[in-house]
Amino acid sequence: MAFAATLSHTSSLQLSSSSIYGERLSSSAALMGAPLNFSPSALSGKRTHFFQKHFIVVSKKISGLEEAMRIRRERELQTIKPLKRRPPLRRGKVSARLPVPDHIPKPPYLSSNLLPELSSEPQIHDSEGIARMKAACELAARVLDYAGTLVRPSVTTNEIDKAVHKMIIDAGAYPSPLGYGGFPKSVCTSVNECMCHGIPDSRQLQNGDIINIDVTVFLNGYHGDTSKTYLCGDVNNARKRLVKVTEECLERAISLCKDGASFKKIGKRISEHAEKFGFGVVERFVGHGVGTIFHSEPIILHHRNDKPGLMVEDQTFTIEPILTMGSIECITWDDNWTTLTADGSPAAQFEHTILITRTGAEILTKY
Repeated sequence: MAFAATLSHTSSLQLSSSSIYGERLSSSAALMGAPLNFSPSALSGKRTHFFQKHFIVVSKKISGLEEAMRIRRERELQTIKPLKRRPPLRRGKVSARLPVPDHIPKPPYLSSNLLPELSSEPQIHDSEGIARMKAACELAARVLDYAGTLVRPSVTTNEIDKAVHKMIIDAGAYPSPLGYGGFPKSVCTSVNECMCHGIPDSRQLQNGDIINIDVTVFLNGYHGDTSKTYLCGDVNNARKRLVKVTEECLERAISLCKDGASFKKIGKRISEHAEKFGFGVVERFVGHGVGTIFHSEPIILHHRNDKPGLMVEDQTFTIEPILTMGSIECITWDDNWTTLTADGSPAAQFEHTILITRTGAEILTKY
């Protein structure tokens, strides 16, 4: 689950000589606008006159063809309909909070509806802690994978929330988002231009939507956190590319993580790859330490930065870049959670919880 942070910081006509002149001209210079040079000894006056006459005729034909093509292009441009923009995301009806059985252990932040402060305590584990962390992350990955199978046109995000909630509590775990800072649901569902923290509601998914599902579970005292952006029905190529590149950014960032590596390399690697495809990297939402605490240090910036800090063996944190097809600025609805791109452009996000090892990083939430 992303943690919000405030940070300072007309085509030319090209024809071959043979297609226009046949055997009359062997030189392409005339078509390129270069001067024609003829030797008086090579051409008689009559042949010169004949050649010039037919050159003028051919030139007029070329000029007429260019004009006809220009008129045709203008007519085509007038009749081409602009790409239809998808309707902006609208709030649906949010149903009542789902109950959790009393026997399931609950995280401490449920005692207040206030958003907890970011803990300064890094999440570094002993062998038992790593085992519990892996179990929580494995469950989160299974839940997310199941949630993805529900994505199809006409399904509501509220239905996805109910299915996720049931699977988590049936496993004896608690859905971490439920009640976190007053969040009313068990999962975040962020559709189209929603960057993150979308609240499940009565809106039906539409053909061509993209949706990020963000799952976090609290199992045996540890949080496992992961998310993925899914395609709903027939999604256009531009959105498919956005989703694919966002996942690639996450993979490339994870590949450089290991004991002693600098955190700032993550943002550099993500930014470099995103920029190759013209996508923006959202700066407001960041990755974070995760373990016995839902959100803690270190803050993981996904854009270029000079933030100090090195990764430590047995440490766990999330990397969760958000890429957009337009503005990286955002607006938040008055529910204080749902955050959209300021210009309504689509956004995609992927997230993994990783464990730092001596030689690399282990993906604990591998889908």
